[in-house]
Amino acid sequence: MIERIIIIDNADPVSFYGVNNCNMHLLRNLFPKLRIAARGSVIKVIGEESETALFEKKVKELEEYVVQHNALPEDVILDIVKGDAPKEIKKDSVIIYGINGKPIQGRTPNQQRLVEAFAHNDLTFALGPAGTGKTYVAIALAVRALKNREARKIILSRPAVEAGEKLGFLPGDMKDKIDPYLQPLYDALEDMIPAVKLREYMDTKVIQIAPLAFMRGRTLNDAIIVLDEAQNTTTHQIKMFLTRLGMNAKMIVTGDVTQIDLPRTTVSGLVQAMRVLDGVPGIARIEFGKKDIVRHPLVQRIVEAYERDDAARKSAAVAASDTGDGGDEA
Repeated sequence: MIERIIIIDNADPVSFYGVNNCNMHLLRNLFPKLRIAARGSVIKVIGEESETALFEKKVKELEEYVVQHNALPEDVILDIVKGDAPKEIKKDSVIIYGINGKPIQGRTPNQQRLVEAFAHNDLTFALGPAGTGKTYVAIALAVRALKNREARKIILSRPAVEAGEKLGFLPGDMKDKIDPYLQPLYDALEDMIPAVKLREYMDTKVIQIAPLAFMRGRTLNDAIIVLDEAQNTTTHQIKMFLTRLGMNAKMIVTGDVTQIDLPRTTVSGLVQAMRVLDGVPGIARIEFGKKDIVRHPLVQRIVEAYERDDAARKSAAVAASDTGDGGDEA
């Protein structure tokens, strides 16, 4: 009899052990000759050398599956222990698997184009209205790169448009004041990375979420960098951000030029960047439309209603100028 100590250091323990340790109960049934005890990330197994070696090999295969899929169904355990390859979901469009094992994938043609553009370019612009999934897909691509060890860290950023006097009225320290602007980024990460692992990544700064102003002076190497809501950057801010790109790094910039919250006299940095960088090799541009909206069906109708209103207002303004009315747009 020998004792082996197996460390589960990559997989989320909750996903690995299952609800009420159901996965460990199944493993004990599949290896009846072994005495198995699990606590936290440590599994202790006692038995014959050949049997414990096989158990360790299978546990490591199960751990690898959990790291990839964020879930460990009973049928997968049975397949791996029996030596069969687990049945895979068709991977053509799967980016990663969410915390419940659900595949996150390019659900529309433009989302899939974003996935392909990211693979072939170091800087990708994703433009389109709310609800098209551009930010969610961008973060999924960043998480995949981290899991596949194609990058050492993820940097997520957003401009805090009201970073002046209005921000000061919020309670708490600077982090407390800024976090509300960054919450959509946290929400996406929480869908993709188990809570314990996400906390570890945040504590060790493998994943960093910061307002755009915190990017100044940095060179970001070996990283996937995502700038969200880029339509609210100034020309100086977006130039500063784009020039942070370091070696073995990629950037995705997302924005919606119909939702610019800057003062009327301020030019959107995203709009200018689209003009200045047009045709530059190594830069891709994906434009999303109403058909890409993957939120509640009502969102698409809301977007269409505002587009009709904008068109009517512009037509009225043109008609007024043609008649020499000179009146201001309502």
